[in-house]
Amino acid sequence: MTAPQTLFDKIWQAHRVAETPGGASLIAIDRVFLHERTGASALKSMAAAGRPVRDPARVFAVMDHIVDTRPGRGDQTLMTGGQAFITETREAARAAGITLFDVNDPDQGITHVISPELGIVLPGVTLVAPDSHTCTQGALGALAWGIGSSEAEHAMATGVLRLSHPGTMRVRWDGALGAGVTAKDMALHLIAAYGAGGGAGRALEFAGSAVRGLDIEARMTLCNMATEFAAMSAIIAPDEATFAWLAGRRYAPASIDGPYWQGLKSDDEARFDAEVSIDAASIAPMVTWGTSPEQAIPVDGLVPQGPARAHDYIGLSAGQPIKGVPIDAAFLGSCTNSRLSDLRRAAVLLNGRRIAPSIRKALVVPGSSAVKRAAEAEGMHHLFQAAGFEWRESGCSLCFYAGGEGFDPGSRTISSTNRNFEGRQGPGIRTHIASPETVVASALAGAIADARELAA
Repeated sequence: MTAPQTLFDKIWQAHRVAETPGGASLIAIDRVFLHERTGASALKSMAAAGRPVRDPARVFAVMDHIVDTRPGRGDQTLMTGGQAFITETREAARAAGITLFDVNDPDQGITHVISPELGIVLPGVTLVAPDSHTCTQGALGALAWGIGSSEAEHAMATGVLRLSHPGTMRVRWDGALGAGVTAKDMALHLIAAYGAGGGAGRALEFAGSAVRGLDIEARMTLCNMATEFAAMSAIIAPDEATFAWLAGRRYAPASIDGPYWQGLKSDDEARFDAEVSIDAASIAPMVTWGTSPEQAIPVDGLVPQGPARAHDYIGLSAGQPIKGVPIDAAFLGSCTNSRLSDLRRAAVLLNGRRIAPSIRKALVVPGSSAVKRAAEAEGMHHLFQAAGFEWRESGCSLCFYAGGEGFDPGSRTISSTNRNFEGRQGPGIRTHIASPETVVASALAGAIADARELAA
């Protein structure tokens, strides 16, 4: 009789090709995604070595990381030398015969947004990309994780990767979330409670009634920030909501159901190496105060005593209320919170209001061209623009600073992104990460604000 297995181990075993002498496994890779920041180097290296892509139909490339998001964009970017990344990736992708979502392709967008919306990622598959937030796609029941460029070459050339089996961890959220509390707040709560190293390279499974209550896009937000928890990957067992969400998507099969799909869940008696349980009702809207995602507190809380360097950089003192701290800029976007549902929730709060006069720059960057079109069809771009936000083309944009576009030096920003490291959004930029609702509420107030007060 087969021993009870976790969902992770079911997918691992289904893709295990062989064992290596050192005890690692060769794992079959179903999908590889590239982007323009590293895609050209991987493809050109393979071509120089005379190694073709083993199965071009399984490999995809997109322009998302350094592509310009200003209206009317082309190949040029604000990053020095950025245009070469784009043109070389285009040439290399075409030469390799892989699918490319180019700068102004109708399907262009952030990797972890377009892969699910096109049905490229599916329950039970393995998917890798040279991007640490590839774990986002585990929300669909896939085993997805970030790799380096050399590993991308190996996966494309051989169809397998050498991996040591990671430990497993289940995080359960039981109960119901309170009003105004989002998946972003769940992720920040977890990281603040257990530390940025709490995932310790493990494969996480998110479970519990609060997770089941999330829509599919919110599940992606939750899995996205497993990286900030130091996890190898994250996964949520697919359910009827997953299958319904994927139905009819371009790369998805005609039917996503049946015994195989239904069996993609952890067995009742499956053992995990570690378990965490969280009362969903105890979570409040969260915002970071320092320079690590683990330095996060409820929006109505007080800044705790932390590392001196974090206090010095962010310019906040222990005991100071985080609510009411003035901000200079707002960013709504990134692979964490740029999907249609994120923009809808944020737009509802505008209600004819305008951002505060003190806000120097406020951007909305949809996660994909499809999201942008859908939002425009609902008139959301008019709402954001009337409120004082710039409405952009899709891409990673100011989630990170790549030597191109940035906020004014020394600005304090409220951002729906996933990292608040020193200089993450530009030299000297002080970033507070939060949900889309908190971003909009803060932009309207000109200071960190509680969105629940707008919705009341």
